[in-house]
Amino acid sequence: MNPIINRYRKIFEKEMGIDTVVIMNTGVQDPNFYYFTGFRSSLFEKCILIVKKDHSYLLTYDLEYQDAMRQRFNGIEIIKMSDEQKARKLLLKEIRGKTVGINGEFLPLNNCNRIKESYKPKRLIDISRSLADTRMIKDNTEIANIKRAAKITKRAMQLIQKHFKVGITEVELARKFDEISGNLGSEGPSFDTIVCFGSNAALPHHSPDSTKLRKGDIILIDAGAKFNRYCSDITRSFIFQKKNDDDYRKKKEMYDTVKEAHDLALRSIREGMPLSRVHYIALDYINKKANGRYNGKFIHSLGHSLGIDVHDGPGFGPAYSNINAKAGMVITDEPGIYIKGFGGIRIEDDVLITEKGAVIL
Repeated sequence: MNPIINRYRKIFEKEMGIDTVVIMNTGVQDPNFYYFTGFRSSLFEKCILIVKKDHSYLLTYDLEYQDAMRQRFNGIEIIKMSDEQKARKLLLKEIRGKTVGINGEFLPLNNCNRIKESYKPKRLIDISRSLADTRMIKDNTEIANIKRAAKITKRAMQLIQKHFKVGITEVELARKFDEISGNLGSEGPSFDTIVCFGSNAALPHHSPDSTKLRKGDIILIDAGAKFNRYCSDITRSFIFQKKNDDDYRKKKEMYDTVKEAHDLALRSIREGMPLSRVHYIALDYINKKANGRYNGKFIHSLGHSLGIDVHDGPGFGPAYSNINAKAGMVITDEPGIYIKGFGGIRIEDDVLITEKGAVIL
């Protein structure tokens, strides 16, 4: 079976009370549009995708029609918006009097009102949570794409070390990383590449600036690549030009503690286990290590789901105690320690949950 058609069936299994799913792009593309079409070429601005249990219709403009026809597959029908009579007839057939699922987290209120006023659905239901839950379980094609994206980023992490030198700025190193990643096959960064030197590494979402690299600094790089629109998200921490002094020993202890917490969390993951419990396993380890020296220094959730978006669904931590590990999920494992004015260490990998546990992609 075409994996795209299988995705249609999955969302209707989760939302059994709906007749139709309408994915409506605005000036940007709803990530679910790509999930339900696999169309990589063209923007498809303001296009409408109507999803049924075993087929779909794409209403598109002349600008993208040829691209859509080139990428179509058995199970999707392409209709020009300029064929107004046919387009309106289809919309009325699939929406009027029907219970329609929409992505309420994406679609602006004026678009929802336009659907109600023009096509008179029986009900509009926000199925954004079900869409996110469906996308959390990856099929083999998605896993292969994320694995390839992760491979690009991990190789870039190795190659970037050749460019560590005293005086280079965070901005310069971030640009060099993106260049290396692009040369390795990345379609673009999953998010703005984070590079932190020294005490800036204590700021988990620091934006690269003109800070220059100095001997003995921590270097923290958090970056991701895209492959077939699927994201990776990997963090590595380095100690530049190690000095045999107390400063280095403190940083090395931080690094070892984070690495041990990362590996402990990875080994603990089992199907059916609340992912918040995995978070607490890493958190408790860090809090108790070194006689409590790092208590309260791990300040974010252990990870998040990964896919078409770099945050492809909810994270997992204290606020998400109801999310259990399931085979097919791809999540991040990213514990960290952050000490204001001194620096921080984070180690992050992209992890596939299987029936036997978890493996790094």
